[in-house]
Amino acid sequence: MTDLHTTYLGLPLRSPLVASAGPLTGDLDRMRDLEAHGAAAIVMPSLFEEQIEHETNEIDRLFTMYQDSFGEASSVLPELDGYNSGVDRYLELVEAAKAALDIPVIASLNGTNIGGWLRYATLLQDAGADAIELNLYSVAADPIVSGATIESEHFGLVAVLADEISIPLAVKISPNYSSLASFAVGLQEAGASGVVMFNRFYLPDLDLETLDVTPRVALSTPEEVRLPLRWTGILREHLSMSIAASSGVHSGFDAAKLLLAGADVVMTTSSLLRHGPEHLATIEAQLRDWMSEHDYDTVDEMRGAVSRAAAADPSAYERANYIGNLASYTSGFLSTDPIGLRHH
Repeated sequence: MTDLHTTYLGLPLRSPLVASAGPLTGDLDRMRDLEAHGAAAIVMPSLFEEQIEHETNEIDRLFTMYQDSFGEASSVLPELDGYNSGVDRYLELVEAAKAALDIPVIASLNGTNIGGWLRYATLLQDAGADAIELNLYSVAADPIVSGATIESEHFGLVAVLADEISIPLAVKISPNYSSLASFAVGLQEAGASGVVMFNRFYLPDLDLETLDVTPRVALSTPEEVRLPLRWTGILREHLSMSIAASSGVHSGFDAAKLLLAGADVVMTTSSLLRHGPEHLATIEAQLRDWMSEHDYDTVDEMRGAVSRAAAADPSAYERANYIGNLASYTSGFLSTDPIGLRHH
């Protein structure tokens, strides 16, 4: 029997299959279903900045006033009488999930402001969360704000949160940083326990009848696994913190690829929304079968076996991959001569 045990953020897991943030992980009954069908951990949906911004402005003002002494600043923050009902419900769900489940429960915070996050990260920790996933979901739409400024703010946020809480902190990022490898290493240096790659931005659409800008939610496809695959393979040799690969995980074969590239765990939401929590058992069975067929007894043996550092052709993770594919496609296109190019 293959051994799927792994470790993520210092947490021992029965397998590398994690149910990532989504509608299923925000409902206690569905969480039980996910655990029953093989989820090794659950990431709850994010507690969003909009839910707590009524408290954030004042706290941010105080932190700006004491920005050179974060350690002392926490002692001068006002005691707040309460928090909105959305936060109440979220904390209650964390407590209920911890009481009902035997697997780790990871809470999620979404935003970039320092003020409120310190308080709520502590509340989530006190509610029993095993770890916190900081979801850096933001669109850099202001041309006045440079990439370096945004990255510096993110590093500062991670450093303050990591210092404030005693449970592990993972950071979920987008692939859109100017130097992704440098940014990931910077997160590790700031105190993050892990990185989750990647956030999928939900892009707007236009209604041509009403001319309204409307949200469109599109589930991932298996082809999207290639982006986290590339960066997991590249970054594995540079990071000692955990790597969670997310986006495009729909089968055990997708999971195998990401583990071979160097992931500690793989996360999925879209496949579970399409097929239900029971699809986790299918993914696990496919992963076990692949490992058995290829003589891998443990996940530890697989992890990073085909990372950039270990690959027979490390350049395949970078530009050579583009050049090779382009040359191959062009060669194949011309060999079929679909429109008679070679006769002109």
